[in-house]
Amino acid sequence: MRARCSLVVNGRAVRCSTGDTPLEAALAEGMIAPVPGLHGVNLLGQAAAPAGRRAPARRGRETHYPLPEVPETRPAAAVLARPPQDRARQTLKGSLTGIRRLGPGVVEVVATLLRRPLHEPGQHYTVTLPGLPPLDLCPTLRVDGSAELHEAVFHLPRDPDGDAVDGLALGQEIKLKGPFGRGHYRPGGGRLVLAASGAGFGPIWAIAHAARYIEPGRDMALAVSARDALDLYMRDSLDWLRGTGVGRIVLCAERGRQRPPDVRPGSLGAHLPHLRASDVVHVAGDVATVGAVQALAGAVGARCHPIIVG
Repeated sequence: MRARCSLVVNGRAVRCSTGDTPLEAALAEGMIAPVPGLHGVNLLGQAAAPAGRRAPARRGRETHYPLPEVPETRPAAAVLARPPQDRARQTLKGSLTGIRRLGPGVVEVVATLLRRPLHEPGQHYTVTLPGLPPLDLCPTLRVDGSAELHEAVFHLPRDPDGDAVDGLALGQEIKLKGPFGRGHYRPGGGRLVLAASGAGFGPIWAIAHAARYIEPGRDMALAVSARDALDLYMRDSLDWLRGTGVGRIVLCAERGRQRPPDVRPGSLGAHLPHLRASDVVHVAGDVATVGAVQALAGAVGARCHPIIVG
């Protein structure tokens, strides 16, 4: 396990692991910008190595990639001029154009907005919907990976016995304010470990999808859980990830008599890969699940980005 320590760079205290150089620490904190090397090779810790574990996030894309193809690795020249947390907040309005129940406990809601939302995968908006209290929701993609530029797709948790979410109807107004949060995807660093429970698969799917385009060679492991096996609605998404080279994908459910053979019994924390200090962990779901994964990551010194859903 690599110990953590404080280092002062240009009068600013930063957190780093023992063995990191001042240059690596400054890069990880975004204090200096990376430079692309010859033939598209990224210098100064921007490749898939532990030194670049907190590189700046990418700028939003003008268009989405077609589903079947993964483009070649791009150089690291496209870095943000300022961190995403410093971006001006948006207030977006639109209407509901799609409502679909993905499982007993998850509903997909699609909103068509008057302006394009600008956010990083894993950031959230405060969403106002008719008949519901304000919700903090992360935009994601449909399970097949599609989404239009002016669309916002959300996965909402639902009570299987009946919920206010069932009262939503097409054409109703929706309002978004944001983006907020620091659990977004960051290129560079060690292995990417993604964990999701229930509707938390929404933000994790957005992060995984972006990572396969930006860093197709980066090692990735994914664990997905649900209370009931019927809520493991993301089969198409997982097939796409396997097709892009993600080899370790685990499904688990706490209960369910109709549990398929590839779904393991038990909680999410019991089926995570063995974590290392160089891992970058993103976890999304209910408070209990997120807290358990945070504890496991903290025990080995791995960096963890939590996203609470529900």
